[in-house]
Amino acid sequence: MAQNSLASAVTTERRLDAAKNKLIANRVQIEYFVKRTGEYHLAVEDITLTIAENEFVCIVGPSGCGKSTFLSAVAGLLKHSGGNLSLDGKPITGPCKDLSVVFQSAALLPWRTIIRNVTYGIELWGVPKKEALERAKKMISLVGLSGYEQRYPHELSGGMQQRVNLARALVADPQLLLLDEPFAALDAQTREMMQHELLRIWQENKKTALFITHQINEAIYLADRVVVLSKGPGRIKEIIPIDFPRPRDETIKRDPKFLEYEDRIWALIKEESNE
Repeated sequence: MAQNSLASAVTTERRLDAAKNKLIANRVQIEYFVKRTGEYHLAVEDITLTIAENEFVCIVGPSGCGKSTFLSAVAGLLKHSGGNLSLDGKPITGPCKDLSVVFQSAALLPWRTIIRNVTYGIELWGVPKKEALERAKKMISLVGLSGYEQRYPHELSGGMQQRVNLARALVADPQLLLLDEPFAALDAQTREMMQHELLRIWQENKKTALFITHQINEAIYLADRVVVLSKGPGRIKEIIPIDFPRPRDETIKRDPKFLEYEDRIWALIKEESNE
């Protein structure tokens, strides 16, 4: 199985050589110090992954496999202890304007209106207020919240707050959009709707995206490729290209091929829990 997985990963990486590489992770290792034990914990081990421009990649794996840890390192929020991470050929050494992160919690500022929440980040970068407001209006429209600009976060549902969170990330016009289980706190119906909305938004702006999720069918529905990590310390177990045309709608979730993908990924994750 390990040899087949390695061959699959190498084949996939070669397929992307012809495309422009946006993110390159080369033998990335991440460890952090645990005060309680006085020891270092190895969370991610030897991850090599290339993400092409405009590609949508999802990462799944068992709990504790280092999915969010890896994303935090890509975002520049956590230092990697080994290997290399680069965006557009430049080393990632910390947070930068070319990266935007959408977390599970919308974490909106309650005293700011929706439009001023969306402009907050680019205001800090020194974007003039008039330009910031114009850019924010476009992103608010893109996420389907026109007419809500002057509302406050407490006046919006959880799904609508996550739309604002997404607009705030997109207004920065990032080269790479990072999403760390952004729909995990939503109810099932809202989550399905937000998956569809995210694909619609991505289809319009085609930002390169790296999406972390525990939900296998969510990954298959959204992704061009699904990366399956092993149990911690996380390593790439297999990379699975998702062969469904775009644009996609919810009907593909009932396609027999979709169910085959789901069974295959679940089996890979189950192998890890049984080892």
